[in-house]
Amino acid sequence: MLEENNMKYKAFGLNLLSNILLPEINQINNKNDKFDIVIKLADLNEIWKEIDKTNEFFSINRNTIMFHIPEVAIYLIQDGKRIFVSPIDKLKVKDDHIRLYLLGSCMGAILMQRKILPLHGSAIAIDGKAYAIVGDSGAGKSTTASAFLKRGYELISDDVIPVTLTSDNVPMVIPAYPQQKLWQESIDRFGMESSQLHPIVDRETKFAIPVQSQFTNETLPLAGIFELVKTEGEEVELQPIINLQRFHTLFYHTYRNFFLKPAGLMEWHFNTCAAMVNKVDIFQIQRPDSRFTANELADLILSTIKKEVKV
Repeated sequence: MLEENNMKYKAFGLNLLSNILLPEINQINNKNDKFDIVIKLADLNEIWKEIDKTNEFFSINRNTIMFHIPEVAIYLIQDGKRIFVSPIDKLKVKDDHIRLYLLGSCMGAILMQRKILPLHGSAIAIDGKAYAIVGDSGAGKSTTASAFLKRGYELISDDVIPVTLTSDNVPMVIPAYPQQKLWQESIDRFGMESSQLHPIVDRETKFAIPVQSQFTNETLPLAGIFELVKTEGEEVELQPIINLQRFHTLFYHTYRNFFLKPAGLMEWHFNTCAAMVNKVDIFQIQRPDSRFTANELADLILSTIKKEVKV
């Protein structure tokens, strides 16, 4: 059931008040009335018809990001404080389909509005530090992160990685919520059973994986970023990303980076990247598309981290 009485949640370091049920996120017992974000159902059809649009699916300006997912919902993200959701057809659209965009694009947009950098990838806690695994869709981010979980490490975030800066410009990764998304092939490779897992809408072979027991609620310093790139070669290769290429990597893997310019956030984004770019080790890992490499990638990342720590 989509609509509930107001529920209180904690995710992305923010307190949420929502009348939309969000089973993926941890509920909290917050007795005060102060919430960072309010999520509500609303009828946005007239607003969408009248508002100036960036294209047929998006309307973006300095205070508002609005988008329309055909046959799903219209979403409005406002001032870093409010998210309104208008389902196209409450009787036909599935609740988890609505939440897919609510917990993805909406949260990425609201983090930007709050001047929190959202990277697109998975973040793992290793020895008290955060390491981000970024890449294009299908690059193997979540699968590689899952290889770390199999070794006893903890997840900080999957899909949207919130990064903020301390007063000393130390980048910190904020925990998102305790869930991964894995393809059936990866589930099979790890010897997991998918029959009890919930398939992600429109992606019947990709599943939501609860990881409550291996999720950390601790905000940790971001010590490294590993960009995964699929290649036609047979070997796994690692190389450092240096100089101005680091800025390109951070921009390219910013979640929904096309929001930045029309939202007037390019200067903030550049300044944030400039402040953190020399405080984080950034590498590119080229990995073959022809075979399963998650365990090999985890080995390589761990050995690289150990070398960097010794230096």
